[in-house]
Amino acid sequence: MAKPVLVVMGVSGSGKSTIGAAIAGRLRVPFEDADDLHPRANIEKMTAGIALDDDDRYPWLEAVGEWLAQHAERGGVMSCSALKRKYRDQLRRHYPEVIFLHLEGTREVIARRQASRPGHFMPATLLDSQFRTLEPLESDEAGMVLDVNQPVDAIVEEYAGRIGAQDGAE
Repeated sequence: MAKPVLVVMGVSGSGKSTIGAAIAGRLRVPFEDADDLHPRANIEKMTAGIALDDDDRYPWLEAVGEWLAQHAERGGVMSCSALKRKYRDQLRRHYPEVIFLHLEGTREVIARRQASRPGHFMPATLLDSQFRTLEPLESDEAGMVLDVNQPVDAIVEEYAGRIGAQDGAE
């Protein structure tokens, strides 16, 4: 069976990078953090506490989508906020079989996680903006939602269990 190309999505502080790297390790596939693909201007804008607009995100999402397409054969995991349906649609244009794993949590849980990340370029002040922007996965989107208010290993095990159950059902 082919290894999945997975986007671990959610608001800043939801654990996308940590969970994504752990899942990639479990699946033995490459991992990439979409934050590392942002143009310098985007990072400077976010560091200044200014939310990105869709024009800022477009070239960044193109780079993310190209990475996904390049990993179609061997699989891969990308951490990427992918907060809006149209952003996920842009990624699917590069690789239609991409699967999304939405790490969901309350604002309180996410704020607590964010507070433990000193030095990250995304300031906590933009968290409310992220929650306002978030459009949950729709029923026609390949993916699943997992509660982020549990240990990393538990999230990885739940993901693996769900994927295993899906594999066995087919």
